[in-house]
This record gives sequence, structure tokens and C-alpha cells, in this order.
Amino acid sequence: MTGPERPRNLSDLRDAVAGAAADGTSLEITGRASKQALGRPIQASRILDLSALSGIRAYEPAELVLTAAAATPLAEIEAALAANHQMLAFEPPHWDRLLGTRQGGSLGGALACNLAGPRRIKSGAARDHFLGMVAVSGRGEIFKAGGKVVKNVTGYDLCKLLAGSFGTLAAMEEVTVKVLPAPPKTRTVLLLGLDAPSGVAAMTDALNSAYEVSGAAYLPRAVAARSRVDHVRGSEASVTAIRVEGTAISVEARCQALRRQFAAYSGVKELHTVNSVQLWSEIREVEPLLSDPSRAVWRASVPPTGGAAVAAATGGEYLLDWGGGLVWAAMDPAGDGGAALMRAGVRAVGGHALLVRAAPAVRAAVSVFEPQEPAVAALSARVKQAFDPLRILNPGRMYAEL
Repeated sequence: MTGPERPRNLSDLRDAVAGAAADGTSLEITGRASKQALGRPIQASRILDLSALSGIRAYEPAELVLTAAAATPLAEIEAALAANHQMLAFEPPHWDRLLGTRQGGSLGGALACNLAGPRRIKSGAARDHFLGMVAVSGRGEIFKAGGKVVKNVTGYDLCKLLAGSFGTLAAMEEVTVKVLPAPPKTRTVLLLGLDAPSGVAAMTDALNSAYEVSGAAYLPRAVAARSRVDHVRGSEASVTAIRVEGTAISVEARCQALRRQFAAYSGVKELHTVNSVQLWSEIREVEPLLSDPSRAVWRASVPPTGGAAVAAATGGEYLLDWGGGLVWAAMDPAGDGGAALMRAGVRAVGGHALLVRAAPAVRAAVSVFEPQEPAVAALSARVKQAFDPLRILNPGRMYAEL
């Protein structure tokens, strides 16, 4: 692989991609290089390094809209929003420890991978907050979609198409997202000692209540014991965590109501804002599962009622997020890295699984993303043909043929 090419503006980016298309050079697109180990290993001729395309370009707190260069660090975005008591409501994870990086992710990377944290069950996925973008297709053509105000939804579906494409359709130069006010208070009700099916049932009850739950996760005893939050680590029991956010009066009232709802449970505790923020950060970054860096780590999205069964089928350590609808599992890295067990578990209940962390040899040998049905595979191929007919952008990152 030759040295990286570093465009400094949209014109440079267009020229770089157009030049690669003209001579058939494949490109590995990176922003801050924090997600290079996510997906299948890419065999590209050159790295297209977008790290110079960084910085907030427009931010209107009163309009709840922010525009930034695609490689702008998430940490920079979050700091600017926090200064105005606002947030990215989809709570994007950074995954630095999970993927073994120190760079921190970018806003464009979070959108390209459609990453969302625990608040997804209330606020939606990254794609639901993606308002607009400027990008260069694999043809070397600049195109735009969406807009810079919430009401302008022209091309909105095109933004949703790029969200989750992992850089295989276009190189994004600029992105615009919707932001929301940050909640002034956060509390978490903890139910201790439940098994996984009972924990999922409790989370379902909480999510179906009128109390506007913004996070619901289950940590088995051994996993909860690794938390840095004293009340969680010291519980010596499994932890079912139910988060509520908002004004102080509202949060207190809803927590009291949830505690009454679960009064029959033997162990009920409550975390206030500082400890709640710490716990949900750990869950977002999957930190309690990362004690053994050699383990393969899987992420499966399934019907919440099937989460406990999928977790049990993996035979490894796990935690459940999204009310049981998101299964994180740390599995034996040998052989297929747990692919057969995970795929069988997901197949039994419906859903899809992603191999988030494993050795390159494993990621090259197994299906990292959920295998596609023939009709879906054919549609994906047509979309790829429209955006990147020469297959030069992140070739093979998601599927070998794409």
C-alpha cells in the first residue's frame, strides 16, 4: 500500500477520488482511523486520509442544528454542545477501548457506521438525526443531500442510505445533524439479583410504562462486578438498570413511580446523576465486557424478548442493552470467533449480528456482517453500482463481493 493521500478541502477530495477512479486505484477511507478494525480487512491500494477535513462549520443552538467537516472529533462536537447544554441525542459510542485505539471517533464515522448508544430506544438511531451531507461518490462526483435546517428534508433518505454504509458508497466531506437539549438530571433505578429473562421482563414493563425511560440494560453478576460505580460493583448481584432523564422534579417523580412499580423485587436501589452518567458511559462503551482483550466481541440486534435466549446461546459473557434488544457478547476467539453460535442464536429469534472485534484472520474468514438474503444482496449490489461502479471505496469492508 502506498502512502496516504490527505485532501484538505472538497476540491482535493473530489480530485483524489476521481484520480483513483481513472486509474483503478482502490481506496481505504479513514477519518480518525478509530474504526479501521471494524468490518472485514480492507485490501486497498491507498489510504484516503480525511483527517484534515475537521472543524465545526456552523452551529446554531437556537435552531438545534450543527454542521461540521466529516472528520471532526466526536469529543470536539460533544464539548461544543455541552457548553450550550445540548447533546447528540443518539448518544454515539467512541469504542476506543473496544477497538484498541486512542484517537477517538469522528462525527462522520459515527454516522457512516450508524452508531447509537443506550438512548436509541427513546431517541432513535444516528440516521434519524442525520439532516444533510456533502460527499464524493466513487465516480469522483460531488453530490449533496438534505439541508442545514430541521424542516428541510430534501434528500433525507439519501442521508439514511449512507448511514450504515461504512464508507463503501461515498466519502463524506461535510455532515449536518440535529441536536437536542441535554437533560439537566439523570437517575437510574437498579433492580438487583434478577436472572436474564426476569431482567428483560422488568425492562419491558418499564419501557411500556408512562415514565419515559431513556435507557434499559441488564448486566449479569460477573459483568456488573467490573463496573467502576460502587453501588453496581458492590452489589454482588446481577443489575437491571433503568434510566430516566429530565428536570429534577420530573426525574424524582418518575423514579419514585418506578420504585413503587417494582416494590415487590427484593433489591431496588437508585443512582443519582454522577453515578448514572458513569454507568451509562460504561454500558455505551461496553467496558464491563472488555477484561480479556483477546476475546471476540459480537453485537446482535434482536427482538427484545429474544435477547436473553441469544445471550445464553453464545456461551460467553454478555450484557443486554436497549431493553434486551441489543446483545453484546464476548466469546472464545479460537476458530470462528463464536460465529456459528451467534448466528444460530440470532437465526432462532430473528435479527442480525455484527462481529465488532476479532483478529484480522477471523474477520477475513467469517461473515462479519449478517449474511444477506439473495434479494437484499442483489439490491445492495445495485446501490453499490450506482455510487461506486468500479468498487474503489473501502472494497470488501462489508461483504467480499462489495
